[in-house]
Amino acid sequence: MAKIIAITNQKGGVGKTTTSVNLAACLAAAEKRTLLIDLDPQGNASSCLGMDKESFNKANIYHALINEENFESCIYQTELPSLDICPSNNDLVGAELELVHMFARESKLKVALEAIAHKYDYIIIDCAPSLNLLTVNAFTAAHTYLVPMQTEYLAMEGLSQLLNTVRLIRASLNPRLSLEGILLTMYDSRNNLCKLVANDLMAHFKDDILKSIIPRNVKLSECTSFGKPIILYDITSKGSEAYLSLAREIILKSEKKPEAPAAQTKLPINNSIPKFEDYQVNSQE
Repeated sequence: MAKIIAITNQKGGVGKTTTSVNLAACLAAAEKRTLLIDLDPQGNASSCLGMDKESFNKANIYHALINEENFESCIYQTELPSLDICPSNNDLVGAELELVHMFARESKLKVALEAIAHKYDYIIIDCAPSLNLLTVNAFTAAHTYLVPMQTEYLAMEGLSQLLNTVRLIRASLNPRLSLEGILLTMYDSRNNLCKLVANDLMAHFKDDILKSIIPRNVKLSECTSFGKPIILYDITSKGSEAYLSLAREIILKSEKKPEAPAAQTKLPINNSIPKFEDYQVNSQE
């Protein structure tokens, strides 16, 4: 049965879709059967995997949520053999209005996934940068949620609101929902502000901060315009190494295994990738 991870942050521009696409691709590279669900009406995750959302008029996540199509008919293969995608486009904007009048509107995605979850090891949900009914559906369906977070102070303010929403979801809709981790993104080791924010996060959230860190990397920006995940665009880049490291960390955590050599997880990971502790800096610097 699949582990379902919602990638969420109500603040835009923090690397949420980049993380969803590249984590899913790296899990697939580790021979884990993976499904990426694009639950954002902007359809950026679909574009990042080479789907033309402007001309795409086939069945997608919108049709699955409003019960117009079964979920399996809304799933498409990607370039990676173990990675499938359930895409979206602007049609999804209307889904929230239509869901309002439906019975058990918060559980539509959860019910839809029950039919296909046994086919995958991981299901990654790319949420919209807002706390709307679609995001509530993602939280209700997910086992865990992962929060990509840019290392700046404004990003920290939105995190407390997100965690409060999760508490409400756990109390009323999904008591099993837990935090997969907080992922530091767009990290620039030359910037002291990044280091100070990272240290503040580490002091407050401690073990909830994932060890893998996503650096600022031009290749990560370039690969989206080519409709490819970073491991197919430039597997030797720092961005690729970072997401391979993240996939390895997620797999080991999911399987409850201790840290192991990269070869055992079937990922071409460079073990020299910096971890959080390598970036810590004295506040007097």
